[in-house]
Amino acid sequence: MKSTTLRRLCALSLLSLAVLLWFGHATTRRNGTPKAPGADRRGGLWGYVRIRPDQVEQFLDLHFNQCALISSSGQMRGSGLGAEIDRIPCVIRMNDAPTAGYEADVGHRTAVRVVSHTSVPRLLKERRRYFREAADTTYVFWGPDRNMRTDGKGAVFDALRGIAREYPGARLYAMTRERVQYCDDVFQNETGKNRIKSGAYLSTGFFAMTLAKEMCDSVRVYGMVNADYCRRTNRSAALYHYYDRAAADECLVYELHERKRRGGHRFITEKLIYAKWAARHRMEFRNPSWNLGRGH
Repeated sequence: MKSTTLRRLCALSLLSLAVLLWFGHATTRRNGTPKAPGADRRGGLWGYVRIRPDQVEQFLDLHFNQCALISSSGQMRGSGLGAEIDRIPCVIRMNDAPTAGYEADVGHRTAVRVVSHTSVPRLLKERRRYFREAADTTYVFWGPDRNMRTDGKGAVFDALRGIAREYPGARLYAMTRERVQYCDDVFQNETGKNRIKSGAYLSTGFFAMTLAKEMCDSVRVYGMVNADYCRRTNRSAALYHYYDRAAADECLVYELHERKRRGGHRFITEKLIYAKWAARHRMEFRNPSWNLGRGH
């Protein structure tokens, strides 16, 4: 009799645990944003692995009271904001956006650089400048698993491992497959659209904003237009990249990508997501400023 009662109690406990786990998962999905993975038990951010020749894993352990995330947009040309940017403890840049020659507008310091797998070849061509002269910069690379796998079959990861051998002091990190999937889940929960089925790729800006949101107590974004900007009749024309005079108008690029059925970035949709984040986090936008009181 006691054995039967004990089995029933165990079964009831397991059933209750299953219901609680399901409820927690369903609540997270309904509320719009997956729960942030947060810190690893060793104190670092979840979903990042240190790239080293010996393949020793180490989670990204960075935290700042205030960060500046600098857009690569032509909005930064002539801004004169370089000195202001350099006063902020952590400056985040994207891909291979240069500072040399543009210091007056974008500053000269770089604490963190978030880099797409497609931009790695450009960094490799100037490896001395990026990985020796800028040895105090932390690099965070993202890309699909086929390029970033760590078993010797990921071409981009293997190239970065070679850089780690050449420059042992370089701080190189890669987003794990689980981290990239987490960002896909965030996109889907914020938009209701599956990123893969919609034919889109997340932009480097999306990964940088996600990292900044977890790594920084407050974030000031420079040079990023909001989702409505390109529809305005009085908008100012700006290059897609501040450092490329041959670049197309940024609004033209955004609109083409937004309509692209396959292989495009949903820049405008992502900016709608950022406006939502700004309502929940200490986040502000400068040059141009966003009227977040009206949702954008």
